[in-house]
Formats: sequence, structure tokens, C-alpha cells
Amino acid sequence: MPLPAVLQGRSSIPVVGAPMFIVSTPDLVIAQCNAGVVGSFPSLNARPVSLLDEWLAQISEATGAFAKANPGARVAPYACNQIIHKSNSRLAQDLPLCIKHKVPIVITSVGNPSEIVKEVHAYGGVVFHDTTNIRHTEKAIEAGVDGVILVCAGAGGHAGTMSPFALVPQVRKFWKGTLLVGGAISDGAAVRAVQVLGADLAYVGSRFIATREANAVPEYKQMLIDSGAKDITYTPAFSGVPANYLTKSILGAGLDPSNLTPKGHIDMDLGTRPDENEKKIKAWKDIWSAGHGVGSIDDVPSVAELVERMKREYRAVVESDRAMAAE
Repeated sequence: MPLPAVLQGRSSIPVVGAPMFIVSTPDLVIAQCNAGVVGSFPSLNARPVSLLDEWLAQISEATGAFAKANPGARVAPYACNQIIHKSNSRLAQDLPLCIKHKVPIVITSVGNPSEIVKEVHAYGGVVFHDTTNIRHTEKAIEAGVDGVILVCAGAGGHAGTMSPFALVPQVRKFWKGTLLVGGAISDGAAVRAVQVLGADLAYVGSRFIATREANAVPEYKQMLIDSGAKDITYTPAFSGVPANYLTKSILGAGLDPSNLTPKGHIDMDLGTRPDENEKKIKAWKDIWSAGHGVGSIDDVPSVAELVERMKREYRAVVESDRAMAAE
């Protein structure tokens, strides 16, 4: 399907780096954009609010300078994620900064994006909204979003339970616009697979945590390498919304993954240990998120190295498809 103008001819591979709490900072976003992948970050990662103003300027200036110095390179636009749930008290401060800097892509989550769409469209930006089911997808489309992100089963962090093999074809029956799909995508072959399924872009999170530019402690990155899909726990215990976490990080916090008390309210910022009388555990600082694709993570390269590898893998599948079609 046709991509928004802001994305046409700007990507080296059809990938959007998912915004990850704590992990996504300007270093990661800039490296992703300069490698031809849309880089994104949650506005809440910038603390205090004044830092968001600095980050947006830094990302815009750095990617612009790289594009000017490398006229033949495909430098992707960046995105900022806004949590639009009522629990996010910073939205009223963060959105005006996105408007000030004319953020090319705003990713909205958890709520009705209609008002955000109006504000972003007014300066020429586009809005992608993430959903996990048909009902929320329909509501996002009614709100006028430019793209829908299907966060499917197996995605890191807050994820749905539907397989992309079920969700994508159903959504494509009524949505012909830009469609992104996330969930256990760790290599170029998987990027091509979601395109064959009907998506335009792959939404990749966990694989970028295990890169040198990601703002994650070495132990987190090593745990990704040491884990497989069986080492992921899906629970609402830490934020009030079901999410995928590394089981070993839950154990490391002194908790029993099989005996977690669901959090009673949605907290998109920091979760706490189910037993409020014990030491507080911060999600996502102490409880580390990851998706089912961790079994494909074996190293911690730079973003540039990882994207080059994914491009080779992607092209190999595309060439194989063409060879089969020619037979």
C-alpha cells in the first residue's frame, strides 16, 4: 500500500524501530534513522519535560546533518510516542513540544487519538496508532490516523494475544492504509514475512535493545542473548496492562513469575511490586521487557551493523521469491 509522503524513499528497509521505555534515547533513534530505519522514543523517556525539547532538537539536527553530509544515503524520519491514556499527566506538556518541532511521525498509544490527529495534521505530520485487536483498530481509523500498528502476540512490552496470521488479514478487509505489524520480528526474513502477509512495515523492538546504542544495562542485553521464547512471561502485574517480560529478570527481582498479583490500575510510567509493603520494583527499570523473538538474538552489534545484516537477509528472501516466481 502507498506509504505517507514522509516515508517514501526514506527507508533502507521497511522497518520502524518501536519506542521503548528507558531504552530508546537520542543515541538509538539517531543511529536508527541514519541507517534508514524509522527511529522512535516515548516522550516520557525525557525527564524533566525540558529535556524533551532538547532531545527533539538534537535528533532533528543530527539526522539533518548526516543527510547533508551523505547525499546518497536514505535517512529515515523519526517518531515520538505519546501515551494518550488519562494516567499520562505529561501529555499536555509533551504534545506542544512535538508540534513546536514538527515531529514527522507521532505514535499514539492507549486511548482515542482523534485530538492528537488534528494537532499533528495541522503542521503536516502523520499519526500512527498502536492497537492489539479489531475493535481498537476500527476506532483508530475512525479517529483519522494515517497508519495502524498491530502489536501482535509475541511482541515485547505491552502486546496483544492475536497472531498476525489472524489479525492482519482481518484488518486488511477494511483498512487499505499504512499497516505496521510487530511481534517477534528479529531479522530481515521476518520483515519480509509480514509484508507477504499484508503489512507495509515491520515494527521491531526487542532486537534493537541488544545494540550498542540502546540505553540498556549490559546485563539486560546479555539476558536477551541467553533467553528464548520459553523465557518470556506475559502478565499485567507490573503496569496494569498485559505485557511480555524476561522471566529471568522477574526472578532476579525476587518474585515468583507463576504467582504474580495483577496490578489494580493502569500505570504507563512505573509499576510497583505487587506487595506494596515490600521493596518497590520499577517496571521497566528492574523488570525487563522482551518479545518471543529473543531466541534469534545472539550478539550486540551497532545499529548500523544490525540494519545492514537485516537488509542482506531481507534481500535474500526477496530474490528467492523472485526466482520462484520465474520458474
